[in-house]
Formats: sequence, C-alpha cells, structure tokens
Amino acid sequence: MAFDMRPFNHSFFNMEPSDFFKDFGRHMLDDAFTTSHIKTDIKELDDAYVVEAELPGMDKENIQLKFENNVLTITAQHSVEDRKEDEEGRMIRQERHFSNMQRSFTFNNVDENNIKASYQNGMLNVTLGKRTPGRSTNSDIPID
Repeated sequence: MAFDMRPFNHSFFNMEPSDFFKDFGRHMLDDAFTTSHIKTDIKELDDAYVVEAELPGMDKENIQLKFENNVLTITAQHSVEDRKEDEEGRMIRQERHFSNMQRSFTFNNVDENNIKASYQNGMLNVTLGKRTPGRSTNSDIPID
C-alpha cells in the first residue's frame, strides 16, 4: 500500500472559528441565485390565468415579461458585488456574482391587451385575461 507523502493543507484547521461561519449565509444566498429555476404557481380561473413567481431579492427593473406567440416568458437578472477593504482602503477581497433566470409558459385563449403584472416583496404576479381562441399578437408587459 502506497501513502501520499505530500504536505497536508492545514488552512482549514488554522482558521479562526468565526471564519468558518462568516460566509455561511452568503453562500446560501448565492446558491439561491445560481439556480436558473424560478418557482411558480399557475392557476386557471374562469376569466384568466394567474401566474405567481418567486423572485426574492430581485429589483423590479431587472425583471422582464414578454408575451409572444401564446408564450409568457419571465426573465430576471441579478448582480451582486461584495467588496471588502482594510482600514487603509486596500482591497483584501472582491467577489462578483451574476445570474440570469428564465422561464416560459404556453397559454391559449389569452387577450394580449388584458395582461397585468405586479411585483411586491419578491413575488411577481401576472394575470392573463382570457379571450376567444384564434388571434395571436406580440406585446411587452409593464410591471406595476
């Protein structure tokens, strides 16, 4: 049996106990934005479809909605920059993170002129009013 005689990296064991937990929450938050999955609920009512999408931490300006060829597309972008400096203003760590999420859903019988959207507390709500089948147009959807 052969043994690996290379030196063992002891940096994990030499860190301060508080360093272990220092970035714990940040990594969990980063993981939430690295996934390209937007959690959604879709309900069909008699006169409309209702889409509820979870987009926590997003700014409304970074969310785009488009309805084209009977397809609702939700696109969201998130950017985080974490810059740490020492007392003299020298950078000791700088991290950047960018994520882009997108989901698309097909709907029939939607009145393109009767689509409303709002975003509050990390929740995007889109109501797509129904119409008679047969007509399709393209339209961007403003978010209230």
